[in-house]
Amino acid sequence: MAIQPILRLGDPRLFKVASKVSKFNQPELDSLIEDMFDTMAAENGAGLAAPQIGIGLRVVIFGFDSNPRYPDNDAVPKTILINPTITPLSEEKEDGWEGCLSVPGMRGLVSRYKHIRYSGFNASGATIEVEARGFHARVVQHECDHLDGIIYTQRLSDPLKFGFTEALLNSGQLSSVGCDEQVFVKCDKTAIS
Repeated sequence: MAIQPILRLGDPRLFKVASKVSKFNQPELDSLIEDMFDTMAAENGAGLAAPQIGIGLRVVIFGFDSNPRYPDNDAVPKTILINPTITPLSEEKEDGWEGCLSVPGMRGLVSRYKHIRYSGFNASGATIEVEARGFHARVVQHECDHLDGIIYTQRLSDPLKFGFTEALLNSGQLSSVGCDEQVFVKCDKTAIS
């Protein structure tokens, strides 16, 4: 339906805990989800949470076949997840570089569970329960954090491993990263190394 503006770090709405969705199969919910997919696609996002477009509901979407911002990562199934719950299936964590549409042009090293189960509901109110590993698990955890008012910058493994994508690339801390129009003017939607 429409591409919505994405709230940027510093907007207090990003730090609020979102409310549970109580009614499913509603035109308003369907419209929100459509706007979220349009917005995520326009920004080459891996996922998006409703609070990032100023809607304080526990709704996240994620997924892609390929993504120019994360060219080295496997596909993640396109998913609508409402009122999610995440359960770690092992204590094993992994550090990984994350970016966020609400913090454009920057990346940070964040430790996340490698193997999780997530559950919740789709737009019709049907139950979803999925096991995820690796980047898929990372994306889900990142997006669901937004529902609790948490930005990835609050979960940095090391505050010295956070900065502008371009500076991290130039310093060798990042070996490659996908296109980010906020940083790279000459972007051809391929990995930059």
